[in-house]
Amino acid sequence: MPAQAQLQAPAAADGVGLRPSPRLREDIPSVVRRQLPTFVEGDRVSGRTDLETTVEGNAELRRGDTVIRADRLDYYQPDDLAKARGNVHINRAGNVFEGPQLELKVDAFEGFFTQPNYRLLRNNAYGRADRVDFIDDKRSFIRNATYTTCQRADYPGWMPAWILRASGIRLDEDQDVGVATNAVLTFFSVPILPIPELSFPLSDKRKSGFLPPTISLDNHNGFEWRQPYYWNIAPNRDATFYPALMSKRGVDLGGEFRYLESAYRGVLRADYLPEDQLRQRSRWGYSYLHSGSIPVPPSFGSLGLNINFNRVSDNDYWRDFSRTSASLTQRLLANDGQLNWSSPTGNWYAMARTLSWQTLQDVTAPITPPYDRLPELYARYLRQDLPLGLVGSVEGDTTKFSADRALTLQPNALRSYVLGRIERPWQAPGWFFTPRMQLHSTRYSFDEPLANGLSSAARTLPIFSVDSGLVFERPASYFGRSFTQTLEPRAFYVYTPFRNQAYLPNYDTAYNDFNFATVYTENAFGGNDRISDNNLLTLGATTRLLAPDTGAEAARFGFAQRLRFKDQLVTLPGTPPVSERLSDLLFGATLNWTPKWSLDTTVQYNPKTERSERATIGGRYNPSNYRVVSAAYRMQRGQSEQLDVGWQWPINDLWGDKGKDLGPGRGQGPNRWYSVGRLNYSLQDRRLVDTILGIEYDACCWIGRVVIERLQSTTTTAHARIMFQLEFVGFSRLGSSVLQPLRQNIPRYQFLRDPSGLPPSRFSNYD
Repeated sequence: MPAQAQLQAPAAADGVGLRPSPRLREDIPSVVRRQLPTFVEGDRVSGRTDLETTVEGNAELRRGDTVIRADRLDYYQPDDLAKARGNVHINRAGNVFEGPQLELKVDAFEGFFTQPNYRLLRNNAYGRADRVDFIDDKRSFIRNATYTTCQRADYPGWMPAWILRASGIRLDEDQDVGVATNAVLTFFSVPILPIPELSFPLSDKRKSGFLPPTISLDNHNGFEWRQPYYWNIAPNRDATFYPALMSKRGVDLGGEFRYLESAYRGVLRADYLPEDQLRQRSRWGYSYLHSGSIPVPPSFGSLGLNINFNRVSDNDYWRDFSRTSASLTQRLLANDGQLNWSSPTGNWYAMARTLSWQTLQDVTAPITPPYDRLPELYARYLRQDLPLGLVGSVEGDTTKFSADRALTLQPNALRSYVLGRIERPWQAPGWFFTPRMQLHSTRYSFDEPLANGLSSAARTLPIFSVDSGLVFERPASYFGRSFTQTLEPRAFYVYTPFRNQAYLPNYDTAYNDFNFATVYTENAFGGNDRISDNNLLTLGATTRLLAPDTGAEAARFGFAQRLRFKDQLVTLPGTPPVSERLSDLLFGATLNWTPKWSLDTTVQYNPKTERSERATIGGRYNPSNYRVVSAAYRMQRGQSEQLDVGWQWPINDLWGDKGKDLGPGRGQGPNRWYSVGRLNYSLQDRRLVDTILGIEYDACCWIGRVVIERLQSTTTTAHARIMFQLEFVGFSRLGSSVLQPLRQNIPRYQFLRDPSGLPPSRFSNYD
């Protein structure tokens, strides 16, 4: 989808809202325009009042956003007609035309200009023509025209790097689109794109029409040519069709439809390959994403609908088409539909859900599919205004779990649970104390008996916890900077009695990750099939450095550790009881000392073995626009160890050419080289896992990009492609679609040209 294709939700129906704006109004309403006065001046002025005026020598006429200058100017008031001769210059809302002769109805902006040079405000494009016919103030037709955004350099023999020559160019500033007929695009004097008709944008406004083709070379698909067509159905609806020709596979038919309303939005994507020449069968895939609310009376509360459907034709789809759609390139494809309701007061919440999975199996690495939920019914009641400052809630859930028993090796079931909570929070500026009591009751009904002969099972457990903490503050100074430093010790105790759950099947439960978000929680598991027996105390502390004037966090350091008073006997199948009295130590640090530097690290340290079990260390250096380097080290002992590096950096810096920072989306000036890339290296396997490397060259009016991408599909196969792109600034892009992979893979990657910014103002060129 092109960057300019951003949907706009329809305005609310409850009236027009005023909002302040720092910008002067760019357009002049037609009602106001007709009432504007006309000013004329020059060396000699003659004529008849309210009939005609003749100005000779430095003649000038001004009305609103229109300025006409010439050696001689005749203005006929009854027809609102201006005739200018000799060195004619006209500026209309920032668009400038210069030539020998002009005839124009000033208010209607209807007329013609012979042999003009022109320059457009929106994209600073300019050119020459035999004649310009002004149809109205927004539309014009340029005959035998040239068009380029390459700004003239002051040396003999200069020629624009690229230029479009056409027998006619229609400009529509209302739709922000230009259409060239019988056109030839020339790049360094070499014709590269002769076409009978070509449409191109004058701004980032959406428009219907063919988009530039994308070309890539792929080790799976071969040479690939994709020709997208964009259909601007309405301001809040659009579609893109992108048929492709793949030399190894054949013709692929793809499309995307998007809609956006004030209350909901959605995207439908589909691909169909009628005959895959490599697999000798047809291939298809689709995804549908919808989220939003359903209109109901306010007294009913709010009703929402969320849909996420994904489906593909076969098990090899994720391997063969790894870039078709992010939702379709995984091995577990969700088909999820949720209908949720909340009461007007917010106390009640209910949800009905159906969730099924398509599991793409690989004979070399099979996976156990998750259970479908057909259906799941959930409800919750919350009260935060109970007597004595109490807060209470009750939630209940009934889910039917189903899957292929030959793969899961356990029966399907209907599981229902009820969870009641009551707590009394005490909180003040320097401390908090929250005791909480929970009761969790679960019942199972199996579609076939368990190994012990039971067809049903039940479990009820009380859970008691206390969360408490203190907050101390003091002024501090480090490295010449003043801060407010906090010290925030925290203690969390939980007690849950033991109940034997080893005989219960596992439908949705896994161990929680050990991090600062989960270390202060009651259950060691996520899900509802296991509730850990606990008698433990978690102790931790955090200190932060805050800027006293803004409250911005410059640094944060923290640690936490669990002290277990008895063994945890409830575990998942295949894992032993937890008998260690002291858990691993959890350390964390975040530094944002300056806007240029940032560091974030988390380490799980085992004091018994005196080594870290897991570590994540990430940092970023971003001194200015288009200069960013990020690196991360991730280690999970015995499982994985990876190094990840991403960057965007001007190569010209190597020979001392720092360029000039023109701001986001504007580059650093002409003749600049940039290196971009991301490397993901497995230290354990001693090989690159994912790689993207590229070069960008910014020549001011055109940008060239070459990108090589390699993504690991399996342990033995990888998907590789090479992409080329030429961007003719202010006109179009030809070649591969490389900007999206760069933005997705390189943290803080910036476009060298970003058309989504504010357009230039007519007041910047009012002369």
